[in-house]
Amino acid sequence: MFRGNHTVAQDSLSLRVQRITPEAEGILSYELVPADGGSLPPFEAGSHLDVHVPGGFLRQYSLCNDPAETHRYLIAVQRDAKGRGGSQAMHERVRVGDVLTTTLPRCDFPLLHARGYVLVAGGIGITPMLSMAHQLQRQGTPWHLHYCTRSPERTAFRALLASPAFAGHVTVHHDGGDPARGLDVKALLATRTGGTRVYCCGPAPLMRAVREATVLHAWPREKVHFEAFSAEATGAIGEHADTEFQVVIRSTGASYPVPPGQTVLNVLRSNGLRVQSDCEAGTCGTCLTRVLDGDPDHRDTYLPEAQRTARCNMLVCVSRARSRQLVLDL
Repeated sequence: MFRGNHTVAQDSLSLRVQRITPEAEGILSYELVPADGGSLPPFEAGSHLDVHVPGGFLRQYSLCNDPAETHRYLIAVQRDAKGRGGSQAMHERVRVGDVLTTTLPRCDFPLLHARGYVLVAGGIGITPMLSMAHQLQRQGTPWHLHYCTRSPERTAFRALLASPAFAGHVTVHHDGGDPARGLDVKALLATRTGGTRVYCCGPAPLMRAVREATVLHAWPREKVHFEAFSAEATGAIGEHADTEFQVVIRSTGASYPVPPGQTVLNVLRSNGLRVQSDCEAGTCGTCLTRVLDGDPDHRDTYLPEAQRTARCNMLVCVSRARSRQLVLDL
């Protein structure tokens, strides 16, 4: 069995796996408690842990329990056969009683004050929404969750979502694998109540649809919030396995290789080029860069479909190339 290191740095935690629960087809939840007893550091809704997974992987998993709880953390992991191994290791190698080393909770997806909330989740993107739902329900703040899945069997936390506390606030949409049969995002977001915020986490097509709908219906940008999947899931958005390609800088003619596992943004920075960025998850658009030649492999959730088809811009924090070379206007 995998055992974590009991001697950890001050900014790390040793957490014992107290319970593993099947939540849906291919999804397990892990209840983590202090290895040596006591209480856990507090966390806010939308937080995640970096978990040291057997096999040398480091993966981020959202906390999905009520932030008011101090005796446990709850995470959920969807097995991804096309990923880089982290989720498979969690499913295959982690057992009840094992001790995992994690970071302290961190929040890059905070629940900001609003008079009401529209939560949109797809697949395993339900996880950060659950901690938000717990908090909003306790506070008595108006909220409604729209959860998009393929089928009931792939719907995680069904019992919780159907419980008396949540049932009136949750609508589950099954599309059977055809998004056209699922949630009508444009219709959902066509009406905007003042003071309402939108939070979205899920597959890239869902997040693009939400972004395009909020732009179409003039939602203020600061009222719409996204969280992309982890790097492992983001890498799976592409249609093909990552291969090395070259980025060429127009102003100097310099050419740099971008190997698998590296982002264009990191390669540019390591070679002394300054490129502004913020989220580094393909959601905010800060690192948008003009493409002069080549075929980008878009892995962001920011660009509308028309710009993706035009192949004239890319977000260098997550997107790669289908062609052997990209010429960037830098």
